Amino acid sequence: MDIKEFISKIPKAELHLHIEGTLEPELFFELAKRNGISIPYTTVNELRSAYQFDCLQDFLDIYYKGTQVLIHEQDFFNLTWAYLTKCKEQNVVHTEIMFDPQSHTDRGVAFETVINGISKACQKAKQECGISSFLIMSYLRHLSEESAFEILEMSKPFKHLIKAVGLDSSELGHPPSKFQRVFDASVKEGYIPLAHAGEEGPTEYIWEAIDILKIHRIDHGNRCLEDEKLIQEIMKRDLALKICPLSNKALQVVKDFKNHPLKKMLDLGLKVTVNSDDPAYFGGQLIANFEAITEELNLSKDEIVQLVRNSFQYALLSEDVKKIRLEELDKFLAI
Repeated sequence: MDIKEFISKIPKAELHLHIEGTLEPELFFELAKRNGISIPYTTVNELRSAYQFDCLQDFLDIYYKGTQVLIHEQDFFNLTWAYLTKCKEQNVVHTEIMFDPQSHTDRGVAFETVINGISKACQKAKQECGISSFLIMSYLRHLSEESAFEILEMSKPFKHLIKAVGLDSSELGHPPSKFQRVFDASVKEGYIPLAHAGEEGPTEYIWEAIDILKIHRIDHGNRCLEDEKLIQEIMKRDLALKICPLSNKALQVVKDFKNHPLKKMLDLGLKVTVNSDDPAYFGGQLIANFEAITEELNLSKDEIVQLVRNSFQYALLSEDVKKIRLEELDKFLAI
């Protein structure tokens, strides 16, 4: 089979996905109409053309406008189910979904409404499609740590539905150390700590995330290559990097795709994974990210396999389930 068919058919895991960032323009319009929400766009194409960004903040401005149409449990279910059906189409058999409760509770939408809608879609996908999933509750770094503590408190009745906590939103000016206390408290509640670091922020933010927040994986981490000592530390701690190629291009984190750091990371032995981040806004689901980075960097089939293998090895799955998923991968490769 050719490389595109191989990418399409190989079983995959996605570890860096914001569910609010999967809101396609068509569903955006449908939910706005259903909920009587006025939006500043008249057509789907007009909205889609607005998905042009110069930096992370440009994207976040329109991203948060998109959340305004999410009001009811059914909205969050529809949003999540739309993404999970795309997972089935792409042979994504496991996904770890980030959600931003503060972007909803600050609008008066109950935490319960958000998580019930998302988790019911995940349960349906497990039963009907065999897709496993975990939820990652992300704190918004442009808000205060006190606000994060409020969300942590709201989450407690739903701990059985949440695997980990993350840290996302505007990176510059909001270092990981700002959230040290709430991460410590989150770990005590049983949540696994994760965080965005080194996308636009400096390498110091990655150091803080691994030393202060004690994260288990690095979301993005593009800029780690600027610090040789950091590279060695990431390898020593066996931390995976969750790279999002089309996101990097759309936000101009990487100006020229041919200079994307992923290939160099692989060559150095860093544990890289490929993910879609916010696919509705950045031009493609997981397969599109694999295809784009493979073409631009001329990745081999073996390198694609390594990226996929990493996604299972560094998922938050139990060791027994990881073994099963990796055996499924090996069976596919043996065909």
